[in-house]
Amino acid sequence: MESLGSSPAFVGYAAAYGIAAAGCGVALRRARRIEDPGTRRGLVALLAGSGGWALWELGFLLAPTPGTRYAAYLVSLVVGLTTVGAWLYFCSAYTGRSFHRDPIYRRVAAGAYLLIVAVKLTNPLHGLYFTTEFVTTPFPHTTVQHETLHWVVSGLSYALVAVGFFMLYELFLEADYDTRPLGAVAAVTGLPVALDVVGFASDRLIDINYEPLGVAVFAVGALYVLEEQFLAVQLTDGVEDPVVHLDDEGRIRAVSERARRTFPSLAGATGERLASVLPEATDDGPGSTVLERDGENGARYYLVSDTSFSLGQTDVGRMVVFSDVTETERRRRELDRQNEQLEGFAAAIRHELLNTLQVVEGRVALAGEALDRGDVDGARESLRTASRTSDRMARIVDDLATLARHGQTLEDPDTVEFGRAVEDAWDAAETDGVALSVDGDGAVEADPGRLRNALESAFTFAAHNGASTVRVEFHDDGFAVAGDGEPLDDAAPEDLFEYGTARPESSAGMTLPNLRMLARSHGWEATVDGEYDDGVRIVVTGVDVEPDRVRAR
Repeated sequence: MESLGSSPAFVGYAAAYGIAAAGCGVALRRARRIEDPGTRRGLVALLAGSGGWALWELGFLLAPTPGTRYAAYLVSLVVGLTTVGAWLYFCSAYTGRSFHRDPIYRRVAAGAYLLIVAVKLTNPLHGLYFTTEFVTTPFPHTTVQHETLHWVVSGLSYALVAVGFFMLYELFLEADYDTRPLGAVAAVTGLPVALDVVGFASDRLIDINYEPLGVAVFAVGALYVLEEQFLAVQLTDGVEDPVVHLDDEGRIRAVSERARRTFPSLAGATGERLASVLPEATDDGPGSTVLERDGENGARYYLVSDTSFSLGQTDVGRMVVFSDVTETERRRRELDRQNEQLEGFAAAIRHELLNTLQVVEGRVALAGEALDRGDVDGARESLRTASRTSDRMARIVDDLATLARHGQTLEDPDTVEFGRAVEDAWDAAETDGVALSVDGDGAVEADPGRLRNALESAFTFAAHNGASTVRVEFHDDGFAVAGDGEPLDDAAPEDLFEYGTARPESSAGMTLPNLRMLARSHGWEATVDGEYDDGVRIVVTGVDVEPDRVRAR
């Protein structure tokens, strides 16, 4: 009879089970460092059961007598059955469920285990689980003939294993991670089923339990090959924001589907550094960066936060989470805008009050001096000037009231006919003797009152700037108001929009500062065309124009 040790096939089988047992033993040390208690206990039990199962299968191959081989195989069946319970315990704990802690489930599992063990241990009496026979192919060995009860228990076991994989698959989906690596591990874990069938139906493989090899592959693979992704998925369960998983050197290891949709540059970037793929996420250091991205309903903002995670005392990677802070960031920016507006209020009021009081005080003093000289007409003229100055201050206060009333950002605009708004604004503006022409018409999304006030401010400015004709131009991104009055010359265009320094200050008050504020409350931008030489041309852009309603006029 051929020596067992000299058969290449025998050496291959022995090596496979020996490596599986050794791999599980080595992985046990790493598994004990997992911080989550339930996950740690489940994976440790799975590794211990799988390693013991492989070790007893190796003992079955190496045992010197039929009796010891029979006993080794029987023990391997008892030890191997523990992996089903350990697997379900691990899956329940890893996915955040409570089945592994439920007393009822634990009692049912223990009862089922003891019942099946009893059937296995009494197999020498009834032979309903397996029988043995000595054969010479592919090498001299004791073969196992699995009977009906074995296939029933195996079917039940694999059904429970499938339940565990379903838990993992569901968690990967909820965490928005790629499920293909999990599918690959599941396929390798399930491969022993095919080997069992081949071993049962033909002589190409020996009839033995191949399951410990598959379980060992999963357990070791989860700890070493897919360790970072398994930890990442568990940590990000319930996190609805985009997530990128990095190794300890800043290279991308895994990207959630939501992160790929939000930041397309991350697709296919595994292995690259985040700093090179998405540099704006690391400009100021994670945790202090807010990224802006265009969305279907306008800009969206994401706060970048960085969290390290570890296996025991060893850091094994980082989680970069892009938290959607759009509403908070919009409120913050709106608050900044309003604070800037309030500072403008204060500067304008201080400036205008001082000017007005100085003019009124001077004119009243002149009127008194005129009366002392008996110059009644001079006194009247000085008092009229003081009165006009006071009236101008009243108009400025009204402007500020308009500013305060309409200073909040518009949330729910209406559809406004632009031509009608122009007509209403022109009727309300101080434009005696000035001609109006309108080029184009259409509909815009705006607040009717604010749009009318903005146009009125532009018309009033043009009239007080010496314009004889004002032309309104409507286009697909907004509108422009051009007056053929005094040109800017060397003045900075921004000076027209500054409270307290707006031109022409003495007559137009704060018309253009008001116009810019009203535009910004819509999300528009108001500027001055610096290349316009025939007067002053004010351009408003960013207007939501209905394209199917733009027409010539």
